Amino acid sequence: MESKRQLKFARQIQKDLADLFQQEGNSLFPNNFVTVTKVRVTPDLGMARVYLSFLNTTTAQQAINGVRAQQSEIRYKLGKRIKDQVRVIPELEFFVDDTQEYVMKMNKLFDEIEKQPKSGDEE
Repeated sequence: MESKRQLKFARQIQKDLADLFQQEGNSLFPNNFVTVTKVRVTPDLGMARVYLSFLNTTTAQQAINGVRAQQSEIRYKLGKRIKDQVRVIPELEFFVDDTQEYVMKMNKLFDEIEKQPKSGDEE
């Protein structure tokens, strides 16, 4: 269970990263649309795990590798935005948020189950 402080800090990082990706995303990641879906912060506020979703990309793994290559520049730009609100700029870890893919997979499975004929119900 995350504390109120962690949740507030995570929301602020999510908002600032989303603004950063929206304003400077084309120069950092050409032809990709990046969405910050979730941010989790450690209790000491020293590490932030950022979950990203990608649109208009061939593979999410390539896109996340591109983000990780730019990690220090992203942290620097985030630091410029939140320097007056925090004591220490957290280290950033980036992960692919595959929630949408999971939902689509589960919907497909449920559709297949509904299409299968029911046996034993007509006795």
